[in-house]
Amino acid sequence: MTTIRDVAREAGVSVATVSHVINGTRPVASDTAERVRQAMEVLDYHPNAVAQSLRTRKTHAIGAVVSDITNPFFATLVRGAEDAAIEAGYSLIVCNSDESPEKEDRYVRLLRRRRMDGLLISPVGDGSSSVVQELPHWDTPFVFIDRRAEGIAADAVLSDNVAGAYQATKHLIDRGHHRIGIILGIKGATTTEERLAGYRKALTEAGLSVSKELVAYGGYRIEGGRKATEDFLSLSDPPTAIFSTNNLMTVGVLKTIAQRKIAVPQAMAIISFDDLDLGELFQPPLTAVTQNPYEIGRIAMGLLLTRFEDKGKRAVEEIRVPVVLTVRGST
Repeated sequence: MTTIRDVAREAGVSVATVSHVINGTRPVASDTAERVRQAMEVLDYHPNAVAQSLRTRKTHAIGAVVSDITNPFFATLVRGAEDAAIEAGYSLIVCNSDESPEKEDRYVRLLRRRRMDGLLISPVGDGSSSVVQELPHWDTPFVFIDRRAEGIAADAVLSDNVAGAYQATKHLIDRGHHRIGIILGIKGATTTEERLAGYRKALTEAGLSVSKELVAYGGYRIEGGRKATEDFLSLSDPPTAIFSTNNLMTVGVLKTIAQRKIAVPQAMAIISFDDLDLGELFQPPLTAVTQNPYEIGRIAMGLLLTRFEDKGKRAVEEIRVPVVLTVRGST
């Protein structure tokens, strides 16, 4: 097996010089460093990553914990973070909490044991779990993505949820709808509370009351969207429009409306917070609040990498990525 001594002999340098090139612990002349790298390539030498991380206290790996990697929103967000990480010489390790506090706890603690240099996290629910509340007391920098935990001062990159929900609801009101059902995700999650706030703001400005029977929770799942829609349709005075605040729940809405053979938008207008892939191909095409998850991931990774350099000296930032109301045929 090739050793660091073999590399030093091949490059005609000391073992210490090879170590400095590998670990970046001291400046090495460019021509000397190039000889070392060529020797490593010729001998097919690969440093022991674990031993290297113990010496440098860096793994060049970043963990990401998201709530549902099967959701295209999070898949795209992770892609943005990964692209930014690779550009900076880091790898991204992705874990899926599946909206489970137990899985979130397990994965966050596992990533810490694996000595991740930093962490991106979309907390489960309202972020009150013990492991999320412990994050500020650890020495691992972290950034909230998509959601944040109330009461924790930390960098966060989020969509402009209030503005997006306000625009969607106002659009429906301007189309003449006074009974608008809203399907929210998980109670307490910042995305849920902020989108509810935008909905309420638009109704209040229009002089419309917020009816409890028109506010439902679907848990960010297709089945949740389906059940909420069934509940709305069973009301003695059902809504004339449904605002689904998550793309997967929107799928449940669309399935139910199609099964019931309800005409859209004539008998029921539908709008989604977060566009669906191929949303333009639905009949009629789906009106949606379009987010930019790739940009959320890319910006969040940039903030995290900056934290590595400033050692926590910079004030925390909350960045809101703009959303756009894309009006199509479903409203």
